[in-house]
Amino acid sequence: MAAQAQQETALDQIHDSAQDDSVRDREISVEQQHLDRVYRRLEEKIHEAEFLMNDAAQRGQVGTPGALAERDAQVFRAGIHLNRLNNEFEDFLFGRIDLLLGKDGKKGPDGAYTAVEPAEGVVRTDETGQHASIAETLHIGRIGVLDAEYAPLVIDWRAPAAAPFYRSTPVDPGRVVRRRVIRSKGRKVLGVEDDLMRPELKATLDGRELPVIGDGALMAALGQARSHTMRDIVASIQAEQDLVIRAPAASVTYVEGGPGTGKTAVALHRAAYLLYQDRRRYAGGILIVSPTPLLVAYTEGVLPSLGEEGQVAIRAIGSLVDGAEATLYDSPAVARAKGSYRMLKVLRKAARGALEPAPNPRSARSARDGAAPADGSRTGGSRTGGSRTGGAERLAAGDSPEQPAPGGDVEQLTFGDGTGQLAFGNGAGRLAFGDEDEPRGPATVPTRLRVVAFGRRLELEAAELDRIKRNALSGTAPVNLLRPRARKLLLDALWAQSGAGTRHTDPELAAELRSSFDEDVASEDSFIEFLNAWWPELTPRGVLAAMADERRLGRWARRILNPGEVRRVARSLKRDGLSVHDVAMLDELQAILGVPARPRKRRELDPLDQLSGLEELMPVREESQRERAERLAQERTEYAHVIVDEAQDLTPMQWRMVGRRGRHATWTVVGDPAQSSWSDPDEAAEARDEALGTRPRRRFNLTVNYRNPSEIAELAAKVLALAMPGSESPSAVRSTGVEPRFVATNKGHGAATNNGHGAATNNGHSAVVRDSLAGTVRAEAARLLDRVDGTVGVVVAMNRREEAARWLAGLGDRAVALGSLEAKGLEYDATVVVSPAEIADESPAGLRVLYVALTRATQQLTVVSGERDQPDANGVPDLLRD
Repeated sequence: MAAQAQQETALDQIHDSAQDDSVRDREISVEQQHLDRVYRRLEEKIHEAEFLMNDAAQRGQVGTPGALAERDAQVFRAGIHLNRLNNEFEDFLFGRIDLLLGKDGKKGPDGAYTAVEPAEGVVRTDETGQHASIAETLHIGRIGVLDAEYAPLVIDWRAPAAAPFYRSTPVDPGRVVRRRVIRSKGRKVLGVEDDLMRPELKATLDGRELPVIGDGALMAALGQARSHTMRDIVASIQAEQDLVIRAPAASVTYVEGGPGTGKTAVALHRAAYLLYQDRRRYAGGILIVSPTPLLVAYTEGVLPSLGEEGQVAIRAIGSLVDGAEATLYDSPAVARAKGSYRMLKVLRKAARGALEPAPNPRSARSARDGAAPADGSRTGGSRTGGSRTGGAERLAAGDSPEQPAPGGDVEQLTFGDGTGQLAFGNGAGRLAFGDEDEPRGPATVPTRLRVVAFGRRLELEAAELDRIKRNALSGTAPVNLLRPRARKLLLDALWAQSGAGTRHTDPELAAELRSSFDEDVASEDSFIEFLNAWWPELTPRGVLAAMADERRLGRWARRILNPGEVRRVARSLKRDGLSVHDVAMLDELQAILGVPARPRKRRELDPLDQLSGLEELMPVREESQRERAERLAQERTEYAHVIVDEAQDLTPMQWRMVGRRGRHATWTVVGDPAQSSWSDPDEAAEARDEALGTRPRRRFNLTVNYRNPSEIAELAAKVLALAMPGSESPSAVRSTGVEPRFVATNKGHGAATNNGHGAATNNGHSAVVRDSLAGTVRAEAARLLDRVDGTVGVVVAMNRREEAARWLAGLGDRAVALGSLEAKGLEYDATVVVSPAEIADESPAGLRVLYVALTRATQQLTVVSGERDQPDANGVPDLLRD
């Protein structure tokens, strides 16, 4: 009897399974029919857009200026529309909601009913329960599509009508009965997952009971494998995330949330939403500031998939200055000095001090021995004459500060009424200046100016030149914009010395004579060369190069940085390449120095392209999303909206840099104090408030961890308790049953065996003992690659990045080695965190950085202990024990 009952139960299960498969297949077929209809309409729209493009180009060959302007407008509109259609031709339909009849019965501009709540009496109740009929079905996609009669085939995910897809919950369902996520690839529907918002309601659609397929869209999305690029979450946005995405922009929207709450994804989706809601307002562009180039590469494909391109620039914090790409990270001690408000004072002194002579021990020693005087004459050798460089010839930026400077020049020049002579000699001083795109190194500073004009010999000695320079520098304008003031002060001094102004009592005649004097002196090449050498146009890179001289930096940083900081900062500036913190210093120097106005370069156009219209057509049709974003980013210095991702990591100097790009913007600031790698959060908060100004704040808090299983989240919470006692970590929504794995090397394991394979367990955690750190990490990464379908991230202390990359050689591109500071915002199917103690000891914020490293995995986590971790008998390092 028991066997028969078991057999009947098994048959029932098979029958139910077959029924489930039949219902699923039928529902997939329903969605496939709708998708086919949408694609047919898309093809019609693409043909229409192509026709408009070609027709506009044809009409543009001849006609009035008004006709040409009309052609340009049509080409632009049609080109943008065609780009959007082509970009969204793949996998753009992802959702559906089945709705009850609404209260008001009004339709919005997208063809959907605007009511949020169901009409009175739409739900009927009898002895069998609650009943209702589905009145409206909406399909949600990346862009909106209307049929030929303007009925909605697809609602844009950003439209108000699509909000219930994200906002509805079983507690507050509104009109939504069923929410469906549709998975498709190309033109084929692969599957559907349903969430029932009104489980107690027996709803019918076209006279048939409304079926429910799958175990829920969210859990299906969370279980998908990760790749090297971020997927958009447009199909699985949750209610608390949607509130942030659709929040009004007329203020500062501040979003806090722990690891895995979707902060970065929410920020990207918000950019797309804002452009959809008010494209004209945000025509000035949206800037998204990301902490690392790795995160930029990880996220840059999201916006095109959401129906937006071209208006949004995603830039790493180390790439915000045009022409600068930071590839280096400073040590924590150097980073603290460069990133703090103290550096602002140093940069202001350096910008003005860079025009002063730098100390040169060799020249000073030569002067004591009776060597070359400061006017440029030499003993025991010849002097180069006739050079047009005026003593300001370029030297390599990396030349030693001890290298002798070239000699001065003496040139003859003739004024209208006599002969003048200009001399500038070889002083011991050096300064840094350069072209707009090129750092210049040390150069000689003229110390004497001689002029013969109006029959008199005029001479300004070093002391007078120094007085004039200090007088000019007392102005409040940026240093480079003080150059006209310095030029005038030189001419004033020469004019006063000439005495010509006292010879004429007629003011008009005196003024005319002075004007002639100024014009004659200032227009000569020799005077211009003197001025270029004595007061060159400083560049940020040039001043930064000057700061690499420890003696000069010590003078500018006196009583601001301590001697150890001066030494370390100067040494860091001698390296090839820029660090992330150097870029903020460059931007600050740009503001301090100022840039004289220059005529804009005009782009040369091909006449044939102008006549044919191809010059306008080709950029619209062929320019890629990345090229367009990069071009717009280069052309803009300020934006209409600024989104700061991982804002908790910005230093005060970086906040000043970001603030300049949004002085008139609205802002979205996304961060988590518990993940901050900056050692002085209060100082950073002060700089943030200064950048954001007096704009009102709107705060949101994301509380749900969608990334980590509870097993990983609970382990990370132990570190959070050490880093920020009293802080709460977000709640994980799922459990995998897979505990974190602990592995110790023999050198780091006090009670280890020598066979390399000892194993133990501790409260469900698995533990293994192996020999070398390199071999252990490689073996664990290979093990995880066999267990997950997606990527494996190996997170190490910053000084081990290159070493760790060698450990993983040959494992394929699914395994990635990255430094602890580079892990921010990224996620992997599995992670290997190497030597928690090394990461924690990197900086004063090391425990918070370790917390970040432990929360990158969506499925499995392995922790490898090194020598400093003091693992117990089960391999659990000291920092992670209860």
